Amino acid sequence: MDKNPKITVMRSQLGRARGLGAAKSGFHHWWAQRVTAIALLPLSLYFVASVMILSGADRAAMAGYIGQPWNAVLFLALIGALFYHLALGLQTVIEDYIHGEASKLVSLLAMRAAVALLALASAVSVLKLAL
Repeated sequence: MDKNPKITVMRSQLGRARGLGAAKSGFHHWWAQRVTAIALLPLSLYFVASVMILSGADRAAMAGYIGQPWNAVLFLALIGALFYHLALGLQTVIEDYIHGEASKLVSLLAMRAAVALLALASAVSVLKLAL
């Protein structure tokens, strides 16, 4: 009996050189989730502060506040980061818990369409107030 068993790595030389694992592209997804999560921290604090500033304000005051360029840009950045982070997280859940390829594909497409529609509606709302 061999006291030092050998471990065989079942990856090609090119895969080892590129550092790709079995999923081939999981690092980008993981990294995008972390970057959007970090971006959402200050943007969420900004959003909460804005809600506190605008509590009880009428539509004209809100339009004036969001009409300032930096406020509109920060709200749009929040919308972009939030919905992209949401799509990444839901994609992970769908890929982990839906096993049939056809139902997985349909679920991913429906989720992406819904997230895109909600992000677009949110961005239009901000732009409508800002312009």
